[in-house]
Amino acid sequence: MILQGKRVALPPSPVVHRRFEEHARTTPDALAVVWSGRQVTYAELDARANRFAHFLTAHGHGRGAKVGICLDYSIDMIVAILGTLKAGAAYIPFDPAYPAARLHLLLGQVPDLALIVASPATAAMVEPAGAEVIDLEQLAGHLATLPATGPDVHVTGDDLCYAVFTSGSTGTPKLAAVRHEGWFNLMNWLQLEYGLHRGSHNLVVSAFGFDLSQRALMTPLFCGATQHLMASRNFDAMLAHRMLTQYDIRVVHCASSTLYLLVDWENARGGDALARLDYVLFGGEPLKSERLTRFARRPGTTCTLLHQYGVAECTDVATSYDLAHYRPGEHDIAPVGRPAHNTAIHLLDAELREVPAGQYGEICISGAGVGAGYLGGSGPENAKFTTVDVEGTPLRLYRTGDRGLIDDRGQLVVAGRMDAQVKVRGMRIDPTDVERALGRLTGVREAAVVVTYNDGGEAELNAFVVPLGNDLAEDDLRTRLLWTLPRNMVPSRFTNIWRLPLSPHGKVDRAALADVCRTPYAGSNSQA
Repeated sequence: MILQGKRVALPPSPVVHRRFEEHARTTPDALAVVWSGRQVTYAELDARANRFAHFLTAHGHGRGAKVGICLDYSIDMIVAILGTLKAGAAYIPFDPAYPAARLHLLLGQVPDLALIVASPATAAMVEPAGAEVIDLEQLAGHLATLPATGPDVHVTGDDLCYAVFTSGSTGTPKLAAVRHEGWFNLMNWLQLEYGLHRGSHNLVVSAFGFDLSQRALMTPLFCGATQHLMASRNFDAMLAHRMLTQYDIRVVHCASSTLYLLVDWENARGGDALARLDYVLFGGEPLKSERLTRFARRPGTTCTLLHQYGVAECTDVATSYDLAHYRPGEHDIAPVGRPAHNTAIHLLDAELREVPAGQYGEICISGAGVGAGYLGGSGPENAKFTTVDVEGTPLRLYRTGDRGLIDDRGQLVVAGRMDAQVKVRGMRIDPTDVERALGRLTGVREAAVVVTYNDGGEAELNAFVVPLGNDLAEDDLRTRLLWTLPRNMVPSRFTNIWRLPLSPHGKVDRAALADVCRTPYAGSNSQA
C-alpha cells in the first residue's frame, strides 16, 4: 500500500536560507528574532550571518564543511546557523543540555569536523573534540570588518544543510544528514498547507539537539515571521506559558510529552494563551490522546493540534493529521495522517513487497525528504536507505523500522516499533500496547512501560503510572488490565510516580525509568 502526497514543484535551487534572504530584502525592518529582552531585524540578522559566512569561507570552511554549534538559545545561535548555511556548509547541533559524557560520545562520532561555535558557558563542554572552538562575541571586532553582503557561494538542493544525532536501532549515536531540498520541501509544505505567513510567530520549546527543533528554528524565518527564544537551557513550562501570554506567538512545534506539560499548566492555572494559538505541531512518540481531551474541548479553544509523524533521517516530518477529526471510539490509535508534499509512505513486508490496505507492514518513506544517509556510517544502519522497484522505476526510500497500516479513510496509523516487541512468557508483545491499555483505565493520568530482564534472562514488564488523584493499588490495576489484556501482557510490577521523567528532547526518558527498575524494590511510590 502506498500513500502519495501532493506533488508540488520546487524552485530550481531549493535552498533554505535563500527564502530568508528574500524577506531580508523585502521586509528588512521586520523583527526576525527576540531573545532575553533583545531583538534583531531581518536586515541586521542577514548582515551578521553574512559576516560569519565570510569568516568561514576565508578559513576554508565553505561548501561541504561540517560546523558544530554548541550554544544555548540566543541570537548568536541563529547567526551561526544562517552563516554556516550561507557558507555552503552544514551545521551539527551539540546540545549543551546533554550530560558531559553524552556530549563527548557525540563529538567522537563526527568525521572531519571543521570547527565548533561555542560561548564562554559552553566552550569547556566541547574542548575534547580536538577541533577549533570559536566564540562569536570574542570575534565581534574582527567580524565587524567583514562584508555585510552575502558570500559568492553556489549552494544547491543536493548540498547538506544539517546533520542531527539519532540513536538508531543499535543505540549508538548516528549522524543523520539532511539535504537542502528536503528541508526546503518541508517548510514550503508547512507554509502552503497551513497558511503560515509573516504573522506566524514561533516560540521554540524543544532542546537544540532534537531533530524537531531544526525546523522549529527555521520555519518562522522561512515565512518572514518572528522567532522567539527562551532564555533557558532546559524546558520551563512556566516561562513558556508566560511568553505565550506576553507575545503574539501563533505556532509551537514540540514533542507530545512537552505539549502535555503545557496543557497541564494552562488547565491548572487558567488562561488561554495556548488555546488561542493557530497551531501546535507535535509528535515524536505514541500519543496519549486522553491527556489533550479536556484542553481540546474547552470553550474558546481555537488552536489546531497537528499530530505528525516522521524520522530524523527523512527531514523530521512525513505525515500530518488534524486531531480535531479524531474520535477515540472509532480509532484505537490516533492516526498521523497523510503525507507531506512530494512525499510517499509505503507499507512493505519483510521482502519489501507492498502489503494490502488495512494490513500491518513496515513504514517506509520516499520522496524529497529522504536524507543523505548517516555521516561516517558503514554498518547495517545505512542499509535502511535502500532502493526498490515501483512500476519499473527505481525508488530510493528509508526503512523506518516502525510498524503501521493505512486505515479505511486513507490515514497512516503507527502501531509501534518493529523491533520493540519482546517475548514475554512465550508470546511476542509490544509494550506500547500495554501503555495504551493502562492509559484508558479510570484514575490513570498517563503511563509508561519499560522492559527489564530478570536473573534468568526472561523479559519482564514494568509499569509506571501517574495517577489522577491518590496512588493506585497494584492489585486493582492488575485486575482491571486483565479485563482487556491477556495475562502475559500485564506488567509484573507497578509503580506510582508523580510525573514521568523527560529527556532533553522532551520525550519520556525510558532509560531513567529502566534505572529505577534496577534498584531494589521500595514499594509502589517513586519520585523518578
